Amino acid sequence: MFSLGMALPYPTIIPGLRSPSDQIHGLVHFGRMLDKIRLAAAGKLPEAWQAPRGSAAKGSFDARCCEFLHLDYAALEAEVLKADKSDAELLTWAYERGRQPNETEIEVWNAFMLKRGWRDAVTERVNARLAEIGLPPGTVLTMFEFIDLDEGRLKLDAAQ
Repeated sequence: MFSLGMALPYPTIIPGLRSPSDQIHGLVHFGRMLDKIRLAAAGKLPEAWQAPRGSAAKGSFDARCCEFLHLDYAALEAEVLKADKSDAELLTWAYERGRQPNETEIEVWNAFMLKRGWRDAVTERVNARLAEIGLPPGTVLTMFEFIDLDEGRLKLDAAQ
């Protein structure tokens, strides 16, 4: 582990925080959003991660997920913190309170999220985040890849 000017050392290891690519009933990011709610409540989510949680940060993955599901983040947070539902049950709850996208909509959502940062408006942000940890542009191409790299799930080849 080494520090390169980030708020936290690289890699940022947070036990209990899954990859944004992990799916709950075929939907990416939702499970990670649940993890962040639980970790924040337990005081285990870094302070720097508090502001971009939920729907307050326009364009954040949490905000986009809530918008996609037509879901109020505060209501989801309250439901998660009751600690009486599995992740799959929480997704069902979210569908009942917001909307349940069809298979094609989920496919489009997943493709958009998995590719975010690749040749789009977020490319510059991915490269800036790479620079923060001392890696050159193009080391990874998407924000999900960067997150997995930053959190120690994605290992770089020795050749890079």
